[in-house]
Amino acid sequence: MKKKHVISALCVLVAAASILAACGGKNGQEGQDGAQAENGPLEVTIATPQVGEAPGKDTEVEQAIEKYTNTEIDFQWIPAAAFEDKKNIMIASDEMPKAFKITYNASTLNAIQSGLFWEIGPYLQDYKNLAEINPMHYDNIKVDGKLYGLPLYRDIGRAGIVYRKDWFDELGLKIPVTLDDWYQAAKTVAEKDPDKNGQRDSYLLFLDKSYNDPAASSAFLTRLAVSQGAPNKWGVVDGKVIPEFMTKPYMDVMKLFRRLYEEKLINQDFSVVQTADADNKWNAGQAAIRNTVASAAATSYNNVSKAVPHAVVDVVQFEGPSGHRVPAEPGNNGFFVFPKSFVKSEAELKRLLGFFDKLLEPEMSTLLSRGIEGKHFKKTEDGKAEITDLTLFNLEVKPYRDSLPSFEVGGQGLPLKMNELQAKGWDIVAANLENVVPNVALTLLSPTYTERGSELDTMIRDAQTKFIMGKLDEAGWEAEVANWRKAGGDKVMEEFTAAYNEQKK
Repeated sequence: MKKKHVISALCVLVAAASILAACGGKNGQEGQDGAQAENGPLEVTIATPQVGEAPGKDTEVEQAIEKYTNTEIDFQWIPAAAFEDKKNIMIASDEMPKAFKITYNASTLNAIQSGLFWEIGPYLQDYKNLAEINPMHYDNIKVDGKLYGLPLYRDIGRAGIVYRKDWFDELGLKIPVTLDDWYQAAKTVAEKDPDKNGQRDSYLLFLDKSYNDPAASSAFLTRLAVSQGAPNKWGVVDGKVIPEFMTKPYMDVMKLFRRLYEEKLINQDFSVVQTADADNKWNAGQAAIRNTVASAAATSYNNVSKAVPHAVVDVVQFEGPSGHRVPAEPGNNGFFVFPKSFVKSEAELKRLLGFFDKLLEPEMSTLLSRGIEGKHFKKTEDGKAEITDLTLFNLEVKPYRDSLPSFEVGGQGLPLKMNELQAKGWDIVAANLENVVPNVALTLLSPTYTERGSELDTMIRDAQTKFIMGKLDEAGWEAEVANWRKAGGDKVMEEFTAAYNEQKK
């Protein structure tokens, strides 16, 4: 019942915002439609979750952005922990910025469907940089097939196997492809004492409790299952949208994990381990594979080399019996929407889109991803950027980089000087785009899932852990799936399927 109350409250907030928006908003007289003279600075107010320590007003980076884009920017940095509550209050009270950075969730969908924000899809073709972005970034945030936001771009195919190459070479192991390969590798690492300390404390995989995260395509169970032919969270089988855990490839991976647990080839406390603790296991040199992103291979090496100076780390693509397959991730860290009550005219909306388009040009891409030359980075002889003061970069540049559209690699800014392992990791991220498996339900709407999704996800997560730990046999697992279906799962599949078919039209 609590979820019903939450959704009802959100609807009330959105309804209140709609009424206020109809009245014209608090700070916008009709004669002041928010659009400045065409050649004057554009006033841009931006609300975004705070990343680290919030920068002061009129910083050197902010002034450089304003000068290049002909704007006057007012950032509202909101502590991340309080952002969702603050967002709902801002919507209900009609006190929104012109560019509002939000994430894809129930309250966001309600606000968008209530007509509070501009639809921007038809305008993108007029902006060179925005139009050239991979369409998947936009498809992944559409609502009812329409685009209302500009994403903070993130890589879509990030998965990779970051591993201890020295261990693999010493033990005569090849990168696992089949599930039997994964079993044999886990058994060898656990039993052959690759760290030579005389104890059985080394693992192929050291799992943490996010191993089966229901929402994140980065969950290791999903990554491995997708490589074996499973869908990414939700897929279409025989014309029906079904969850990954109702497919054979996914079940085969669960059976592998059950066997690994029974034979003590994975850590027995995986269901309660924090991600930081799993990272520490890698850092201490006691894990052969780290569940991370391919682009973090060099960082992973740096971390483990402190404890194991002779460690050799490498990174490769996930591969299964059918070749390279990786789960597509959402490709954004939230997105900007533009409230109609504060962006009063089409002309002003177009100028705002022009501002974001300029942020992707070479000068701004370099500023947001590398900082200021001579202060945060230096240019190498081959025309690349080498960060010279990472601490200063993180303090003065990172908040803007993480809060405005930019690309760490692959954008129009100066390319980053990288070592061989860094470059290989990023090459894998780029190559993965040809082999990503999308989550077909990512932008589909299911009223039942909106209301009961958290409860349904918890049911399955608990059942998966019990099955892997041997507390449920296969019949018990099937009974739990049946309970999930009765509790609303069948309705969710029905609603997702209807929405999928409608979207295809």
